[in-house]
Amino acid sequence: MKLKVTTLLFLCLGLTTFAQENLTYQKPSKSISDLADYERAPSVSMDTKKEYMLLTYRNTYKTLDDLNQEELRLGGLRINPITNISSTVTYINNIKLRKIKDKNEVQVAGLPVNPRISNLSWSPNEKKILFSHTTNSGVELWVLDIVSAKATKLTEATVNANLGNPFSWFNDNTTILVKMLPKNRPALLDAKKDLPLGPIISNADGSKSQNRTYQDLLKNKTDETNFENIITSELYKVNINGTATLFKNANRYAGESFSPDGNFLMLTTIEKPFSYIVPLSRFPQKTTVYDSNGTEIKVVNEVPLNEIMPKGFSSVRKGKRSMGWRTDKPATLAYVVALDEGNQANKVAFRDEVFLWNAPFSAEPTSLLKTQQRYGGIIWGNDNVAIASDDWYDTRNTKTYLINPSNPNEAPRVISDRNSQDIYADPGNFETIKNQYGKRVLAIENDKAYLMGDGFTKDGQFPFIDEFSLKTLKTTRIYTSTYKDKKEDLLSIEDFKKGEVLVQIQSKNDYPNYFFRNIRQKNKLTPITTFKNPFESIKNVSKEVIKYKRKDGVELSGTLYLPAGYDKVKKEKLPLLIWAYPAEYKDKNSAGQSSQNPNEFTFPNYGSFVYWVTKGYVVLDDASFPIIGEGTTEPNDNFITQLVDNAEAAINAVDALGYINRKKVAVGGHSYGAFMTANLLTHSNLFACGIARSGAYNRTLTPFGFQSEQRNYWETPGVYNTMSPFMNADKMKTPLLLVHGEADNNPGTFTLQTERYFQALKGLGAPARMVILPKESHGYAAKENILHLLWEQDQFLEKYLKN
Repeated sequence: MKLKVTTLLFLCLGLTTFAQENLTYQKPSKSISDLADYERAPSVSMDTKKEYMLLTYRNTYKTLDDLNQEELRLGGLRINPITNISSTVTYINNIKLRKIKDKNEVQVAGLPVNPRISNLSWSPNEKKILFSHTTNSGVELWVLDIVSAKATKLTEATVNANLGNPFSWFNDNTTILVKMLPKNRPALLDAKKDLPLGPIISNADGSKSQNRTYQDLLKNKTDETNFENIITSELYKVNINGTATLFKNANRYAGESFSPDGNFLMLTTIEKPFSYIVPLSRFPQKTTVYDSNGTEIKVVNEVPLNEIMPKGFSSVRKGKRSMGWRTDKPATLAYVVALDEGNQANKVAFRDEVFLWNAPFSAEPTSLLKTQQRYGGIIWGNDNVAIASDDWYDTRNTKTYLINPSNPNEAPRVISDRNSQDIYADPGNFETIKNQYGKRVLAIENDKAYLMGDGFTKDGQFPFIDEFSLKTLKTTRIYTSTYKDKKEDLLSIEDFKKGEVLVQIQSKNDYPNYFFRNIRQKNKLTPITTFKNPFESIKNVSKEVIKYKRKDGVELSGTLYLPAGYDKVKKEKLPLLIWAYPAEYKDKNSAGQSSQNPNEFTFPNYGSFVYWVTKGYVVLDDASFPIIGEGTTEPNDNFITQLVDNAEAAINAVDALGYINRKKVAVGGHSYGAFMTANLLTHSNLFACGIARSGAYNRTLTPFGFQSEQRNYWETPGVYNTMSPFMNADKMKTPLLLVHGEADNNPGTFTLQTERYFQALKGLGAPARMVILPKESHGYAAKENILHLLWEQDQFLEKYLKN
C-alpha cells in the first residue's frame, strides 16, 4: 500500500496541554528551497588508460515512494523480497560516455526504460561495463560496450543481488559469473500468518562477549527460513552473447573472488547455525577454492559462529582471517592468524602472523611475517618488495614496513611510526598501478615508490607527492600544491616518466572538477570536466576557517560563514548556529590539528546549518569538539566538562570577532552530534535552543560500548549514567527539537532512543518537539522528508533563537 498523506508526530511547544499535531509535509522558505532543490552533477569513472570517462546520473534525492517498498530485515540486511536487492540502494538513472580528449558526451543507447541502475563493473580489459537494472519484479544483468556506447540486456529479472554485487568477470572478458535465483525457490513464509511451533530460546554458556546493539537481527525460525531463502543462489556462467550455463548448484554464496591469473575461484558460503544476536558477517562461513571449470581444489577456511568476542577494538576472532589473493602472484592466498587468541588483553611478543599459501595448496602454508601490533594490511609489489602495516587502537599507533616477500627471515624495515590521528605527520599513501593481471600493486619505477599525501599543516593544506627510495627509505618531494585560494586533491599518477597526475580542483565557489596536471612541465593543467556551481545564490557568502583555543590550551577550529553583504566594520550582532560532532583523541597535539580548508567547495546539505546563512544567521560549521584522554585516562572520563569547554571556546571565539549576540546561540548535530547537543543543553547555559537528530540518549541501552567507548556499563556505570541525557532529563530546561528516522538501522541509535527521551522530557515539563520522519533510516533520503526537516528547523530557529 502506497503512502498518500503522511502526518508527523510532535509536541507543540508553548502549549499548556500536550497534543499531537496532524501536519502534512511542508517546504522551507524560498532561500533554503532554492539551495536544497538543485540538480546533482554526474559522478565520474575513468578507465585505467584515461581514454574513456563514464558519467553516471542520479536524482538529487529519493522520493517517499522509493522508501515505501516491501522490505525484509534479516541478519543485518534490508532486502526488497520482490526485487531481490537491497532496499537501501541509490539508483543511477542515466549513463553517458565521453572520450577524455573530446568534449562531447555520448548518450548511451539501448538503456532500459526508466533505468534503475547499480553494481557497475568494468571488464578486465576495460572495453565493457556490467550493470544491474532493477525492474518491478527483479534484477536484470546488462552489459555496456564502451566503443559503441550501446547497452544490451543479458538476463531476465532473475539475478540475486540480496548480498550485494551479484556478478564477477572471468578473465576472458566475455564470461560473467552471476548469482541467480534458484529455479525452484520456495515462497517466503509470512510470520504474521504462520503460528509458531514453540517459544524462542537462547542460551548463555558462561563465556564473556561484548556485542554491540545490532539492528535488524534474526528473531525466530521463520526469520531463519526466510533468511536462508533470500541468500541462496545458483551460480551461472553468462556469456556477453546472452547464453547461460549452470556453474554451481544452489548454496548460500556470500563471496566470489578469482585468482589474479583467473585459473582459480574462491567461493565463500554462509553456514549454519545462524544467530539471533549478531549479524550475518559473524555467521559460520566456509571458503573453498575451485578451478575455473568448477572442480573443487581445496577447502581453505572454515569459520565457526562468532558470537563470543574479547573486549576491545584491537581484539579479533580466532582462526584464519583477511584471506585474499596476493595481487602480484598468479594464484597465492595470503591470510592472517592471531597469535594472542584474538584477545588484546593477552600479553604476547607478536599479535598476528601472516601466511602465504600457493595454489593448488598441496604444500603447507608458509609464514611470511609476524606483527607486533594488529595486522593492518599489505600492498603487494613484486617478489622482493611489499609494504605492510600494523596498528593498535589504544595507543593510536600505526606503523608501515618494507618487507621482502621472498625472504621471511629478512627483518621488516620500519618506514613510518606515528600516531594515526596526527594528520600533520601523515606521510601519505603509496601509489598503486594495475599489473598484467589487472590487479592493484605497488607502483615501482627505478627502485622508487611514490607517496601521495593530503598535506595538512598548521598553516593550511598543501597536498604533495614524494618519491620514496626502496633502498634508503628516504623521501624526496617532487610536487607540492601551493594553492591558497583553491583546494587540490591528488587522485592518481597516470604517467610516472612524463609526470602526469590526475587531480581534482575546487574553490569556495568553483565546483570540484577534474584536471591533468603535469608536474614536469611547469605544473601545466589540462581541464577534463567543467561542472558548474549549482549554488550561485551563496557565492558572496563570507567563508573562513577560524582557529581558537580551549581554556586548557587545546587548539580548536571551525568554518565560519557570514551572510552575503555582512558589514565587518559595523558588525551587526547576529544569532549564531554551531554544528559539530565530537571526536576522541589520546593526546592534545593531534586533537588540536585542523583538517578544514576554507577553499573547499561550499556544498549546503541537510547535514549542516549552512543553509541558514541565507536567513541572517552566522554559522560555525564543523566546529572542533575533541574529547581527550591521555595516558591511562579514557576520553569519556571527562566527557561533559570537555564538551562544555569546547562549546564555550567556540562561542567566545566568534563573539570576540564582534559578529554575534551570545545570548542567541543554537547548537545542532546528527547521531553522536545529537547526543552532544542534548548534553550541552542539559549541562550548560550557553545555548538558547538545540536541534538533535537521530541520536542515542540512554547509554544503558548500549551497555557493551558505544562510539569509541570500549568499556561496558558494569565497569564504568558512572561514565554511562553521567553521559546519558536521559538520566539527566530533569536538568534539561532549554528548547530542543528532536528528529529521528522511523526506520533507523544504525547500531545503538534505535528510534526508541528519541521516543523515550522525548517522553521523559515531556513528563518532566521540558520544552521539546519530536519529529519522526516516515520510512527514513539513520541518514535521510526522501525529498519530502528532507524539505520538511529543513522547514521544521527553520520554524524552530525563527521562534526560539532569532525572535
